[in-house]
Amino acid sequence: MAQPTFFTQPPASALADIAALTEAELVDPARGGHIITGLASLDEAGPMHLTFFDNLKYADELKATKAGACLVSPRFEARVPAHVAVLRATQPFRAFVRIAREWHGDALRPQSWTGNDGIAPSAIIDPTARLEDGVIVDPLAVIGPDVEIGSGTVVGVGAVIGPGVKIGRDCNVGARTAIQCALIGNDVLIHPGCSIGQDGYGFIFFGPEGHLKVPQTGRVLIQNNVEVGAGTTIDRGSLRDTVIGEGTKIDNQVQIGHNVTIGRHCLLAAQIGLAGSLTLGDNVALGAKVGINNHVKIGDGAQVTAMSGVKDDVPPNGRWGGFFAKPTRQWFKEILAVERLARDSKADPKQEERE
Repeated sequence: MAQPTFFTQPPASALADIAALTEAELVDPARGGHIITGLASLDEAGPMHLTFFDNLKYADELKATKAGACLVSPRFEARVPAHVAVLRATQPFRAFVRIAREWHGDALRPQSWTGNDGIAPSAIIDPTARLEDGVIVDPLAVIGPDVEIGSGTVVGVGAVIGPGVKIGRDCNVGARTAIQCALIGNDVLIHPGCSIGQDGYGFIFFGPEGHLKVPQTGRVLIQNNVEVGAGTTIDRGSLRDTVIGEGTKIDNQVQIGHNVTIGRHCLLAAQIGLAGSLTLGDNVALGAKVGINNHVKIGDGAQVTAMSGVKDDVPPNGRWGGFFAKPTRQWFKEILAVERLARDSKADPKQEERE
């Protein structure tokens, strides 16, 4: 039995046409008629696949590849085996993504999980909800009173949308996602299992007698063209709103606390924890498992390396990392100094005796 595929197979294309589409240069024009039927990684590609190479870490895989053609930068093209047609590109991966988007557009945005093209009979929609034409609602979804949903939006299986929520056009609400107290713009992609707009973690600590819960009366505002990864949680604000800026891309299993403001076009990798009332500027990039303390401000264009703990403000365009995070140059110097101390202590017999 053939292995199943879940996306539309691309059309067979000649290398000359692929070169034109990717704006790459086919080094040997005589190979322009070679047919490519799909995309693959270096190690899995066959004679009818297109692949790419832009990292010396995979030099051995390039040497052994059986691909029909490879997108590669000028500085690495001499490494491509003779049987592989070379497509010269300044940015090989960008060119590869360009053709991948052309051939696999159906993988860019989830559609109905059940092939639904309207409102499923088992969906529960309050009579006061207003859905524009072209909204798709999958089975067992629940849409509450006074909800508004724009045309082209898909609401996945078992999703729950609470009272008064507004969702724009051409959005996707993933299966088993729960949304309340939120205003969501256009072209927002929310993957399955997200929780958006529940109350944040706010208590007055009383000690042994217990703790007093603080009402969380703010909202979640998600601007246009945001992507929210599977299993992510975004708390609503306590007094002011929690805001996710336009074009920001959030990975899976990220926790965003109440009153957080995230700027435009930020990148947040998996398992990040953002404590309440912190601010990220525009174009901030956070590596996986970064944790940031409450009330901290991360400046525009700053980057924080994976698994760092941030307790202080990071200046614009700063490059920080470590635990606790500090400028990466300082962090690296400290690591090297500690390693040097460890080596010196092992080389000192008197130090070993003292230990």
